Amino acid sequence: MIDYSFASLPGIEQEELLWLQELTRNYSTDSRQRFLAIYQGRRKDPTTILVCCLVGLIGPAGIHRFLINHIGMGVLYIFTVGLCWVGTIVDAINYRKLTWEYNKKAALECAVLLGL
Repeated sequence: MIDYSFASLPGIEQEELLWLQELTRNYSTDSRQRFLAIYQGRRKDPTTILVCCLVGLIGPAGIHRFLINHIGMGVLYIFTVGLCWVGTIVDAINYRKLTWEYNKKAALECAVLLGL
C-alpha cells in the first residue's frame, strides 16, 4: 500500500517523496503519522531557501545558510557579503541540493527521535 501523506508537503519533489516512503516503509500507520508531524516541523521548503538566498543579493547575505543550520557559513557570508556575491549566486543555483541535504538529515533525525 502506498501512503500519499508525504505528497502534501510543500515543494516536495519526487526523489524526496520516494526516499521518505522507503524510510518509513516498515512503520505502522501511527508511527508514520508521528514521523510526518515531526518532519513537517523540521523540513525546509526549497522555495523559502531560494527566496532567502536571493535576498542575500540585495540585503544581508547568508540568511539561507542559517536556515539550513550552516551557522559558520552564514557568519562568513555576512562578513564577506556572500563571498563577494559569488557564493550566494552558486547557492541560488544549487538551492535544491542544499535543501535536500538538510531535509534528508532532518528525516534521519526524526527517525532516530522516534526510535524506529
